Amino acid sequence: MGEINRNEIHQYLTFKIAAETYAINVASIKEVLGVPRITKVPRMPDFMSGVINLRGSVVPVLDLRSKFGLGETPMTVDTSIIVTELRDVFEGSEEEELTIGIFSDSVEKVITIEPENIEPPPKIGIAIDTAFIKGMGRVDDDFVIILNINRVLTEREIQLIQAGEAVANEQ
Repeated sequence: MGEINRNEIHQYLTFKIAAETYAINVASIKEVLGVPRITKVPRMPDFMSGVINLRGSVVPVLDLRSKFGLGETPMTVDTSIIVTELRDVFEGSEEEELTIGIFSDSVEKVITIEPENIEPPPKIGIAIDTAFIKGMGRVDDDFVIILNINRVLTEREIQLIQAGEAVANEQ
């Protein structure tokens, strides 16, 4: 059996951030965790909550709520960390994958969204970068914001995170 093309997987993990439903393709998700102890790393961007120890590996944790300008994620019994793998994050580079954790207010479920039910990201008309939105998935009478997880962070932000990982590894 050949390798599965990640672009052909139409299943998405849905989760909530500030009452909106977002989704990430399951091909990019490694696991979902409760919130362990988070180690703060100096000089990290505000939207980086710190790092966690995942079976001996340092994994940076991103607060998407903060990154999207919606305040910090409150820690509740439903708060989870979605561990994802970013690929092709550096333009024209063979850079290896980067594993990061993403806070969610709550994890919902895995759903199937066929390509014909995905609208392109909205064109807002002003200089707002929507490259991190893969599309708007129609599910029943609602929309789910499908994230392009590989474009949520800029190249500069990834470099800052990797520098923070190096600091955390030294401790």
